[in-house]
Amino acid sequence: MSKITAIEITHHRLPLDPPFKASWDGRARRNFDATIVRVRDDEGREGIGSGDLMKGFEGHEDLFIGEDPRHLERHYEVISHIGFHYGRCWPLDLALWDLAGKITEEPVWRMLGGRSDRVRLYASSGVLREPEALADQAERYIDEGFPAMKVRFSSSAGGRDGWRADVKALETVRSRVGDRLELMVDCNQGWRMPWDTSMAWTFKDALAVAKELERLGAYWMEEPLHRADRKGMRDLRAATSVRIAGGEMTREIDAFRDIIEDRALDIIQPDVALVGGITGCRRLVYQAREAGVGFTPHSWTNGIGVLANAHLTAGVGEAPWLEYPYDNPEWSSERRDYPMTSALAHQKGWLVLGGQPGLGISLDEERLKATRIG
Repeated sequence: MSKITAIEITHHRLPLDPPFKASWDGRARRNFDATIVRVRDDEGREGIGSGDLMKGFEGHEDLFIGEDPRHLERHYEVISHIGFHYGRCWPLDLALWDLAGKITEEPVWRMLGGRSDRVRLYASSGVLREPEALADQAERYIDEGFPAMKVRFSSSAGGRDGWRADVKALETVRSRVGDRLELMVDCNQGWRMPWDTSMAWTFKDALAVAKELERLGAYWMEEPLHRADRKGMRDLRAATSVRIAGGEMTREIDAFRDIIEDRALDIIQPDVALVGGITGCRRLVYQAREAGVGFTPHSWTNGIGVLANAHLTAGVGEAPWLEYPYDNPEWSSERRDYPMTSALAHQKGWLVLGGQPGLGISLDEERLKATRIG
């Protein structure tokens, strides 16, 4: 029986020059941080995960050392208890799944049910470009084979001049691409950065935007209201034909249970690196399916997080697309995936996972050594 012998957590920082100006952040990002979690067993195998900072985990290693890494439900319970008292430690769940796959010599997607070895991607943009430049980006996505694109709306000061300007940008994209590309919109109203004190939209703001998005054939509108306004999102669902999506920063699995039971969203967007890990989020796949609610993970972390969400989606989910953070040149696959030996590469809008055991992660040890900060 395999036993866990060690857990190692390291933090890394990649300088960004030029900086990345994310649509949801009023401050330009000059660094990209990554936390790497490694779980080792007594036969020399290593499982890898990444995501949140693992705050509060130090001192709890003894709850896992000596245990069989394949006891994933047991480990999920312990991690959830740590998360209640401290921070989100779900990267450990990803590392445990990776290690379990290496022990069983199976890819995680197959361990989860084996529905497919690949997922369809939508290109997730991150920069607030001028309308014509945004349309140019949409054309490039089409040329690369993506079936869909997510357009960002402004969240705070420093963005476009209000939602009407955002709608004009979307209108320019739709005029250029016609029906060659599905378009979804991230309204960026669900949460704020610590320094951003601007208010989220009211229900009537969101409804006015929804009517514009109906006209422009948007597939979904994401985070149109503050994350706590469950009633408002349910009412918005009833008032528009545009699908309402959200939940990327929801911290608890049971909160998703309530969202699903309330039918507050058409599409839930948990991220295995941020809430529940693979073990918890696979519960949500089944709950959402039984309730007729869509499931499409958020995956704006790094390539390790993208892979983990892709394995869940391919193995057990039926998502029409998976989020693929990709907005050259400011957010290139090389920046996104710097902890890995090579950046993920889509194949005409598909991410093919293959048959490698575990999550299929290969770390760039030299790059990690050069970027280590803790």
